Amino acid sequence: MSDWTEGLSGEDRAEWDRFVAHQREHTLKAMDSSAYVVSIVPSAEKMDVKFAVELGFAVMLGKPVIAVALPGVPVPYGLRKVAEAVIVADLDTEAGQQYAARQLKAVMARAGKRGR
Repeated sequence: MSDWTEGLSGEDRAEWDRFVAHQREHTLKAMDSSAYVVSIVPSAEKMDVKFAVELGFAVMLGKPVIAVALPGVPVPYGLRKVAEAVIVADLDTEAGQQYAARQLKAVMARAGKRGR
């Protein structure tokens, strides 16, 4: 299999290596010690690389993914397939925050009973 990074310039390769090292040393270690992964779903117009990397790590580590979406933000079908739950809540309001907290608690309890 060809290593696509061989085509990177020296500066680009160094930047890529720093990104990979950071993800492995910080994000992956933090996720590995977590029971769940809770993520705010970004809008499609603002594709979020950090979100995508974290989602990939969560799936590969077998962590339950709890996706929180703001009202009106579409949740892609693929994300719905891998998520333990999708919670839609307006986190800018007290009522929305309380709703999300109740839903998170319920999802975590269900996932914990299944041993995930």
